[in-house]
Amino acid sequence: MTAYIARRCAHGLLVVVVVTIVVFGLLHSLPGGPARAILGAKANAAEIASFSRANDLNKSLPVQYFVWLGKLLRGNLGFSYTQNESVLTLIGQRLPKTLILTTLSLLVALLLGVPLGMIQGARRNRPSDRIVTMLSLTAYSVPIFLVGIISIWLFAVRWRVLPAQAPQGTSVGDILSDPQGLILPVLSLGLGSIAVFSRYMRSATIENLVQDYVRLARARGASSRRVLLRHVLRNALGPIATQLGLFLPVLMAGTVITETVFNYPGMGLLFWNAATSRDYPTELGVVLIVAIATVVGSLLADVAYAVLDPRIRYGGPRG
Repeated sequence: MTAYIARRCAHGLLVVVVVTIVVFGLLHSLPGGPARAILGAKANAAEIASFSRANDLNKSLPVQYFVWLGKLLRGNLGFSYTQNESVLTLIGQRLPKTLILTTLSLLVALLLGVPLGMIQGARRNRPSDRIVTMLSLTAYSVPIFLVGIISIWLFAVRWRVLPAQAPQGTSVGDILSDPQGLILPVLSLGLGSIAVFSRYMRSATIENLVQDYVRLARARGASSRRVLLRHVLRNALGPIATQLGLFLPVLMAGTVITETVFNYPGMGLLFWNAATSRDYPTELGVVLIVAIATVVGSLLADVAYAVLDPRIRYGGPRG
């Protein structure tokens, strides 16, 4: 297992480097370039040339990338020209808030999706299974921004039971001090995940219910509830564990829309504002964090799957 984790870390590092190369090239290939985007349309040629020299933008693209990479290795993610702060400071302020939002959404999705999936699997093709399947497919099909807008209209405008805006503040304590404001963003981000987890759990439950160990447990007089909770649940959680790791980047992508709709001061809103203002250093910093989250999530998914299923071994055959 240790050798496998080391190999995966090496592969993950390579993936992160490739992602930064691609994104760096795409961002700096946009019309007008970073200097024009930062200085504005009214900047003259002399101002653009001076700015480019001061920030190494007059050098070739590979040289610019290695300059940025060298700064990154020293813990410098660059400077946001639009917000007049270092990118590392901005990410340090916003990342904990996004982690709160994604963690709560994931917990809600698991607490609702796993039991729903097990109930569907145990009641396969019954009316309750068909109804939940229809609702799950509907929830998965509706875009996140539409879920957010509809929830604001229903709960904040029409019924006035929840605030339309997410909690504001500069610290995690400020965010947690307004739990009502977190309800709509968490549910909007987690609704699609509930549908996905319930579908995976349904399939895994159906697959495990026909296994020999389930027949043996029933032959020994175990109740259906005991069979599901003591035997089926552990084995059916394998696909869910895999999806948990792979869902980290999906949730991070979803926060861009959710945080923009609810004006939530996290990484998603930071990326949105950076994209609309062509704040390239901030965009690169956020993409780097998402790439690392993707690699870490994939590794955690493999480790969790091995823990849940002792038959899984990553060390290869032993001689």
